[in-house]
Formats: sequence, structure tokens, C-alpha cells
Amino acid sequence: MRDLLIATRNPGKLREFAAIFDGLGLRLRTLDELGIPDEIEETGTTFAANAALKAEGYMALSGLPTLADDSGLEVAALGGAPGVYSARYGGVKGEAQLRYLLDQLKDVPWHARLARFVCVIALSRPGQPTAFAEGTLPGVIELEPRGSGGFGYDPLFYVLDEDATLAELPAERKNQISHRAVAARAARAILAQWAEGS
Repeated sequence: MRDLLIATRNPGKLREFAAIFDGLGLRLRTLDELGIPDEIEETGTTFAANAALKAEGYMALSGLPTLADDSGLEVAALGGAPGVYSARYGGVKGEAQLRYLLDQLKDVPWHARLARFVCVIALSRPGQPTAFAEGTLPGVIELEPRGSGGFGYDPLFYVLDEDATLAELPAERKNQISHRAVAARAARAILAQWAEGS
């Protein structure tokens, strides 16, 4: 059994990674389980830079191969915002953050609310260069939240091909199509190569 530190405290992300990496023979470890209280600051200006900061920083703290991701929402009508600031957009959390985003788009018609979720995963291991995997999911920002599943902006993110928001999809389906799922499948291939010794 090989240990892999998943450098997040987000239980939703942990569940998604566990489902996608099932069958690889990895034991997924968490920051809390390893007693790592440190919070590595996301000072990068890109998703890749932030993911690398966390993966490399937590690898140094744990001594374990480490996966970290940075992901967020890019809304075309807002010039790509909230982008890397998605988690702290508007300085609010939860439903207040959804409302803040809707307020920013209040004069934007539905057909002009194009958006995409982006996820960049960084994989770090001692003595090797950091590897990256990326995934995106296109969609449209809804006029009101819909659905009770998922987390973050999921209730506002309408996926055209599914005729549903991410929060309305079963977890199994979200794990097949989400930006994180696409990036995690690419990361899974990298981890499989690592397991084979390459």
C-alpha cells in the first residue's frame, strides 16, 4: 500500500478524489490525520501556481507524495472572475457568496452568463519535478440556485449537456464530468506511472 497525502481539508474534495482513485492501491492520507495544522498560503496568481505551492509545501512537511489542487470558477462576463479568488470571492462564504455572484451578474442575460470551472492538480514527490493535470467544465451561471448536492458554486452552475446544475446531479455523475474529475483522471494516469516506477 502506497501513501498519498491529499492536501485539502475540504470533505467534498476528499470524497471525489477517493472515488476517482479507487482501485489504484493507494492509501489516501489527510492533513488532519497526519497532524499537520499548517495552512500554506495561496499567493500564486494562477491555479497551477497555487496547486504547486500547496503540493510542494505539504510534501516537505509530510515527507509523502502529495496531491494538491486549486480550482475555481471563471465567468466570462466578469472578465474571468472570481478565478483564483473563488473561495474568498466577495469576502463571504456559503449562500452569501452565491448571492454575491448573482448580484454581480444581475444585469447580464442568461445567454451571456457563460462560465467554466477549472481545476489544476499538482503532484509532488521527493526528488522529482512536480507534475500537473488540468480539467475544465463549461457551463452557464443560473439565475437562482438549484439543487442540494455538491458544494461551493455547484447550485448556480448549469451544465448544458446534463440539463441540470452540478448540485442537481447525482454524485456519481458529477464525479464523471466535473472539472475535478477530468483533472483527477489525468492525475490517476500519472499516479499509475509512478506506481510502475517511472
